[in-house]
Amino acid sequence: MQPLINKYIPKATKEILGQEETVGKLKNFILNFKNEKKNAALIYGPSGTGKTCSVHAISGELGLEIIEVNASDFRNAEQIGQKVGSAIKQQSLFAKGKIILVDEIDGLSGREDRGGVQAITKLIQDSSYPVILTATNPFDNKFSSLRSKSSMIEFRQLDYLSIFAILKKICDGEGIKHEDDVLKALSRRAGGDARAAINDLQTLSNSKKELTKESLQELSERNKTDNIMTALNKIFKTTDMKIAISAFENVEEDLNEQLLWIDENLPKEYTKPEELAKAYDMLSKADVFSRRIRRWQHYRFLIYINALITAGIASAKKEKYRELVQYKPTGRVLKIWWANQRNAKKKEIARKIAEKTHSSKKEIIKNTMPYLPLMFRNKEMRNRIVGYLDLNEEESEWLKGKS
Repeated sequence: MQPLINKYIPKATKEILGQEETVGKLKNFILNFKNEKKNAALIYGPSGTGKTCSVHAISGELGLEIIEVNASDFRNAEQIGQKVGSAIKQQSLFAKGKIILVDEIDGLSGREDRGGVQAITKLIQDSSYPVILTATNPFDNKFSSLRSKSSMIEFRQLDYLSIFAILKKICDGEGIKHEDDVLKALSRRAGGDARAAINDLQTLSNSKKELTKESLQELSERNKTDNIMTALNKIFKTTDMKIAISAFENVEEDLNEQLLWIDENLPKEYTKPEELAKAYDMLSKADVFSRRIRRWQHYRFLIYINALITAGIASAKKEKYRELVQYKPTGRVLKIWWANQRNAKKKEIARKIAEKTHSSKKEIIKNTMPYLPLMFRNKEMRNRIVGYLDLNEEESEWLKGKS
């Protein structure tokens, strides 16, 4: 099924709700580019406020070609020069003009990106086309040169009524049954992030084409804690070590659950064998440290585990994978639970036999339990065993299934 965030991406600026004045400023910058004092516009604001889709909508309305690159894919100044520099120097297709969109410049950090900001700043000065940069937080000191060369345009956090209007349009288009009060509650919980709200709507209404108050209660407050999906996204979808290493800072799942989530979803995300092997090497080392903590209580190893399962796994890939992956919880916990349940029945039956025969439970499990299912095949003997040991229905069914 096509993600709703792709299906309902705005095609025109009038479809971008809650940012009318801001989108107008950006459109005027592009229209009057030749008269502008600066060659770039740095548009910034929280996630899901319409920054990237606004650029695409404006380019469509003005009939401009758009060249889009993601800053988090850049490893050094040389690569930036190759990707952005070539886009700036090339003539536009059909001579209709173009926009250079450099998305997510927050990703420019770390040792390998040294010189990246300076390289983009230099390319902006030489550009004959408008350069649009997007960022969540452009006020880091490392972006000072970019700020001085760019027109700053802020996309403010969306109010819940704007998000409600977006969700309402999608519900009408998809035939999703809902009450307006429930849809407004979902809009409030999104914390100003329209993209997150649309994803939540699709998740909650996917099976029954209905949004109910009960399903809404499944969502936790997005602003209070990051969930495990956000953490996995920070690890799997970035090459920035600073972003990755903070992934689990606000996640409630304990260490064992974090390891299981990563183990389950890692091969779905990392499709290149060499990178997958490196990532699993990091995960296996983290597991070694985890076992040492359990055995010797050396909790100082926790800092190494976090580094391995976040920055370590993120560094295993050369560039982030573009494919959309639906992260899922591991089935291993359920399998372990079922195994423990089966063993629990076995141990309880052994305990009852041990009490009747004045033997140890360990000896019963070793020498008696293997033969008990054979005796259970005889109906008369089965009834006698059940009565003698006072087995309940579940224990009796377990032995019957083994016979």
